[in-house]
Amino acid sequence: MRAAIQRVEKASVVIFEKEIAKIEQGLLVLLGIEIEDTKEDALWLASKIASLRIFLDEKGVMNKSITESGGEIIVVSQFTLHAKTKKGNRPSYIKAARPEQAIPLYEHFKEDLALAIGKQVQSGEFGADMKVNLINDGPVTILIDTKNKE
Repeated sequence: MRAAIQRVEKASVVIFEKEIAKIEQGLLVLLGIEIEDTKEDALWLASKIASLRIFLDEKGVMNKSITESGGEIIVVSQFTLHAKTKKGNRPSYIKAARPEQAIPLYEHFKEDLALAIGKQVQSGEFGADMKVNLINDGPVTILIDTKNKE
C-alpha cells in the first residue's frame, strides 16, 4: 500500500456536485493498493498513520498525533499512486490492484484506521470520479509505502 498523507486545515470530497465527506483540521489520506498488498499491510499502515506526530504542540513543534490533536481523517482511494513512468509518457498501472481485490482491502484499511484513532473515518467512493478539495496545512505531506518501511 502506498499513501500520501496530507495535514489539512480542511478537506472535502465531492461526487457529481454532492459533498460526500468533509472535515476540518486533520488528515487527507490518498491510498493506493497494489496486487501484493495484504490485510497486514493495511493494519501496519493504519497504525503508522494514527501514530504520526505531525501536528503542532503548544510550542509549535510537530509533536502530536491525530488522536492527540483531536483531528479527523478522510481516506480517498487513488490507484494512480502506483503509476510506473519508466517507459514512454503514458503511465502504467500494472501493479495497482483490481477492484475485486482492492475494495475489500480499502474497506479493511478504513476500519483499522478508525479503530486506531478511536473515531469514524470519512471517505471518498472507491472508483468514482471525485473532486478533492483541501487546504494543506504547513504544507505537510508524508509519503509511506508498506513495501519500503522507512
